[in-house]
Amino acid sequence: MTKGTLFLIPVPLAENAAHKSFTSYLGDTINSINTYIVENEKTARKFLKEAGIKVPQSDLVIHDYGKHKRNDSFVPYFKELMTGRDVGLMSEAGCPGIADPGADIVAEAHKRGIKVVPLVGPSSILLALMASGFNGQSFTFHGYLPIDKVERAKKIKELEQLADKNKQTQIFIETPFRNNHLFEDVLKSCQPQTLLSIASNITSEDEYIKTLPIALWRKERIDLHKKPTIFSLYRQF
Repeated sequence: MTKGTLFLIPVPLAENAAHKSFTSYLGDTINSINTYIVENEKTARKFLKEAGIKVPQSDLVIHDYGKHKRNDSFVPYFKELMTGRDVGLMSEAGCPGIADPGADIVAEAHKRGIKVVPLVGPSSILLALMASGFNGQSFTFHGYLPIDKVERAKKIKELEQLADKNKQTQIFIETPFRNNHLFEDVLKSCQPQTLLSIASNITSEDEYIKTLPIALWRKERIDLHKKPTIFSLYRQF
């Protein structure tokens, strides 16, 4: 039996940013399928509506892959794909599989011999890197740093050393309500000449992106509380 295709469908990063995120192919795709695997059903349905889906919402089959479902069997998620129906995979924001649990679904699709098609859309990590002015040929995304202050300070210094040794951009994030604490720890832990780029609320109406040496950041007053933010470290030579 012919298997379906798994389409990886990006979702806008911010409110009122949908028009910056759509392509005509994305629109064509969501109107050719009616089954989705999603991280957040409410977010997914809202995005599909904004993207101009013509399939009635009541006719959609939504498989919830939220955090409380990730230890369950993969079988229900692949029922339609294994019987020849195309399915869309959606994250809560950004690109599925990039710093996102949807990567597990993609990995399982490959194991089952299912074709995977990524669609063009916004990735906060890549957008932040693009706007940083840092090395875009060698970079590492570390995800979340340790919560413990001592361990976090140690990790920040390690990243600074990696940036220096490998001439490599070091990218990391924090839960938005702890952004200000992370920012303070970066300023305390890094050398004055180390460069820090902050990209906050990317694609939103109050997007904030700025790159400065740590010495100058120490003179800045910014509030990153509850604002999705990408932090990047680099060393110039």
